[in-house]
Amino acid sequence: MIETIQVTGKTEDEAIASALRQLGLERDAVSVEIVERAKAGFLGLGASPAVVNVSYEKTESASERVESFIRGLLEHMGAEADITITEREKGLNVCLSGDNMGVIIGRRGETLDAIQHLTNYAVNRGAEKRIYINVDAENYRAKREDSLVHLAEKMAAKVVKYRRSMALEPMNSYERHVIHTALQDYEGVTTSSTGTEPNRRVVVSYVRPEPKKDKPQVREWS
Repeated sequence: MIETIQVTGKTEDEAIASALRQLGLERDAVSVEIVERAKAGFLGLGASPAVVNVSYEKTESASERVESFIRGLLEHMGAEADITITEREKGLNVCLSGDNMGVIIGRRGETLDAIQHLTNYAVNRGAEKRIYINVDAENYRAKREDSLVHLAEKMAAKVVKYRRSMALEPMNSYERHVIHTALQDYEGVTTSSTGTEPNRRVVVSYVRPEPKKDKPQVREWS
């Protein structure tokens, strides 16, 4: 991203040096356009400073790229939100807040998932080091995860009680992952996914307990 600042000085060299100090850059890192050359005037009368435009390439941070992309995306959606970005291990957390978050979240978080997917694709495209960007709105994902864990445990209890497999409603990959993780250590059940997107769902299956083996009898010899 190219940015330009305009600087004045008694001479062209002084104006350029002033710009370099402001930017903290070396001369070969910028391009200079002389807008007006310095005029000495006669006995100090009619003198005018030099005016130069100094252009440089500004490197945006990951947070700046994320915020810029999401703001543009929301503008195209006709939606507004406050954007808060915090660093996390190997990535960034983006929290959207404001009025009418339902438009941004969408049905069962589908719009929010799309925003997250597009943001990850746009920001990581051509990047040397990939970062993972998690996008949430009004803490929706945490609330949804809690409800999914509760649903998973409730379904697992039914599977154990009735000793038969049961399928949950179709879910996206993130929601299925939450279900699988919630039940990975749940005794008496196992989970798997079946179907094709967007109708792929989790199946909770009953696992019969292994029969207990009798302890070997020890014969006493007299």
